[in-house]
Amino acid sequence: MRLGVCGMLPEFRAIQHEHLEAIRALGLTGAAFHGDGQQLFDVTTAECERVRTVYAAAGMDQPQFAIGFGECLFDPDSGIRDYAITKIKRGVEVARELAAFTCLIRTGSLNPAGSYSPCRENHEPASRERLVDTLKKVAAKAEEEDVTVILETHALTIMGSPEINKSIIEEVGSDRMGVVMDYVNHFQSMAQVWDNTARLNQIFDHMGPISPVGHCKDLVIKSGLVLHIDEAIPGDGELDMVTALQRWQDGHPDDYMLLEHLANDRYPRAASNVRRICEAAGIEIH
Repeated sequence: MRLGVCGMLPEFRAIQHEHLEAIRALGLTGAAFHGDGQQLFDVTTAECERVRTVYAAAGMDQPQFAIGFGECLFDPDSGIRDYAITKIKRGVEVARELAAFTCLIRTGSLNPAGSYSPCRENHEPASRERLVDTLKKVAAKAEEEDVTVILETHALTIMGSPEINKSIIEEVGSDRMGVVMDYVNHFQSMAQVWDNTARLNQIFDHMGPISPVGHCKDLVIKSGLVLHIDEAIPGDGELDMVTALQRWQDGHPDDYMLLEHLANDRYPRAASNVRRICEAAGIEIH
């Protein structure tokens, strides 16, 4: 497997050699970043070429380019959906110009509080129909540009389980459309956390074949009157990280797991933990 990070970088057009060298110093070979969907219309080919040149000089890969937008891909308002598709299509073009391995998008939510805010209407059949229709249009652009688009899914979203992830991707029917192997996002109960090896295998069984990139995290249960499942540095939480990393290695020996959602001063521990776990388990990182 390969190990990289989504973070530790400025706005992508400002990336310099020293930013990538700091990441390489952690033993990482890939660095992913985000772009604001609205601002992508102003990104030039020359700017993308400069970023590619900086990456090449540092010997680094760009495993994932994420497009930021607030619209919901299954909004009942077709105008909102069309505007989101326009942003995504431009993002796919930028991802191609950056030579990113994947282009990440989110489904959004009908809850105006945000993309990862739950909403009953998200799970109505009509919402799923609209989502699949939108994704087919995105997939057509991805095929045209020869770019792989991946969906960030979560237990609180319309694509809230490994089974739903698999069925929606199958319905879209494109080799250029997949999901992120963000296994932490699909723990829904304390029972799954306590028996997490079984849950990890279930997640990988359904999502592994359709996930060209993964997000490497752990999780912890925090006290409270309701269930609180929070992310943690890999190796510092409850998960059977050997199983998670071995399943990724078995299915994706040349693909990236990305560390993410940490303050910059915590990435050294995250990288060191993953390397230690992999070395003890005989999992190759290259």
